[in-house]
Amino acid sequence: MKLLVAVKRVIDYNVKVRVKADETGVETANVKMSMNPFDEIAVEEAVRLLEAGTATEVIAVSMGVQQCQETIRTALAMGADRGIHVKTDEELQPLAVAKLLAKIVEKESPDVVILGKQAIDDDSNQTGQMLAGLLGWSQGTFASKIDLAEGKANVTREVDGGLETLAINVPAIITTDLRLNEPRYASLPNIMKAKKKPIEEMSPEDLGVDVAPRLTTLKVTEPAKREGGVKVESVAELVDKLKNEAGVI
Repeated sequence: MKLLVAVKRVIDYNVKVRVKADETGVETANVKMSMNPFDEIAVEEAVRLLEAGTATEVIAVSMGVQQCQETIRTALAMGADRGIHVKTDEELQPLAVAKLLAKIVEKESPDVVILGKQAIDDDSNQTGQMLAGLLGWSQGTFASKIDLAEGKANVTREVDGGLETLAINVPAIITTDLRLNEPRYASLPNIMKAKKKPIEEMSPEDLGVDVAPRLTTLKVTEPAKREGGVKVESVAELVDKLKNEAGVI
């Protein structure tokens, strides 16, 4: 069973994000970048399936600027077998990523594609679902437990009311949630081995995909600072303020 895992390079979750002075986006220059945490979980799950003998190969895929190869190397150090880098300087939106992944799926013929449920930079939570739609594959989203058997996948997913377990056919798309596993730290020997593992480089043009943005960001601003609260003397005063000042009733 071949597994394909998508990994994204994002601003490290420990870094305080700052908005650019011209409000066109967030500051990424000289900012620490790392693998999206949900994608780390996806890589860890794929590597565990490989170690258990359920999977035969794990391929890590990333898309974007040249530095995305560092993210792929991290996945290789965690245990992935080889990498694919779709190199582009364009801003990649979820639909473009899904189309690129669909072309790579056609090329590599994996049995399961595992992605993080969302990226912490845009929080779109769209790519996995779009990919399943483009391929016409089964999907199990927000997975907190995955059991793969011959031709089937049992995916326990987190929903508002608790947990739901789906039995889906393979090939399938699975997106990972926080409680699926605890990603490992890559050991120094594995980091050194990762430097020798192959990374295939290609472009959107090679795959025949137009990645031009379909959405335009008008402005990015920081959330408004919270104002101090006030104490009221009676219920009547509270109702009056809610009605006439806050306008919520």
